[in-house]
Amino acid sequence: MILLFCMARTNRNDFEQLLARAAKVAANQDVDSETFITAAWQAYLASHPGMREELEDKALRSELRRLRKRGLVALA
Repeated sequence: MILLFCMARTNRNDFEQLLARAAKVAANQDVDSETFITAAWQAYLASHPGMREELEDKALRSELRRLRKRGLVALA
């Protein structure tokens, strides 16, 4: 159990170090924060096949529920 905790902590440290390096590179190249965050999010989605579609489906279902509650879309 302790070994797993240490491994998880090491992976988190690696991640945080890589993210800090990426942020430093972005800052050195005068990349604004919105562009940096968008690029990081796109990279995250690209590394998780199907996640983008899953999130889009969830957003669509949520919007449909909202519209149905308001009586603007019929239940099929």
